[in-house]
Amino acid sequence: MKADPKVQRRLLDLQAIDTALAQLAHRRRSLPERAELESLARELSALEDERVRAQVAVDDLDRDIARLEKDVDQVRARKTKNEDRLAAGTGPARELEALQHELVSLNRRQSDLEDAELELMEQRETAQSVLDGVEQRLAEARERRAVTEQRRDDSLAEIGREEEFKRSARQPLANDLPADLVQLYDRIRTDTGLGAALLTAGRCGGCRLELSGADLARIRKADADEVVRCEDCRRIMVRTNESGL
Repeated sequence: MKADPKVQRRLLDLQAIDTALAQLAHRRRSLPERAELESLARELSALEDERVRAQVAVDDLDRDIARLEKDVDQVRARKTKNEDRLAAGTGPARELEALQHELVSLNRRQSDLEDAELELMEQRETAQSVLDGVEQRLAEARERRAVTEQRRDDSLAEIGREEEFKRSARQPLANDLPADLVQLYDRIRTDTGLGAALLTAGRCGGCRLELSGADLARIRKADADEVVRCEDCRRIMVRTNESGL
């Protein structure tokens, strides 16, 4: 393939743009915010599981306290009924005596229930404190996620602007070069990531290997407009005065 030496050197400008675009694509894939968000997603999932468990513990205690309160209310109602009957003093003496014994039992039952309720309320206070702590950590983790997402979006927007600028510069440059040369360059770049490189001091700028004497002799004999390629990496080698030929 033939191409004017000046045209070949312009391949390096095209390669510089493509290298910059590849670097931007790598930045896009490897943004530190992506790893941070993955870590935060795991943290939030674990915290949400912890919050559910803490909420279940509070709910269970609430149900137990409500049940005890209902039992206490029933005991109080029965006591009031018995106390009213005793106050009235009507009925057989044996029945009134039984009511007095039942009142003693009801007082004891009420005391036991209220002690149990107090213990459950203390447990609920502790459980609620645990729940509040988990919810606070959840809120803080969500805030960190929101801040990280904003940083990620800002970085992506910046990368997008840089990519757009590079692409807008690439298109006219590629259009101004011979189509067959650009096709060869693009094919090599797609396969290797680098389509063209300088030949400097007898060394290929693509694979960084020093050319053999036979390769250098071959390139010296080639016409100036001949498109030469590295025998090792197959990339286009652009010759200049610093090529060591």
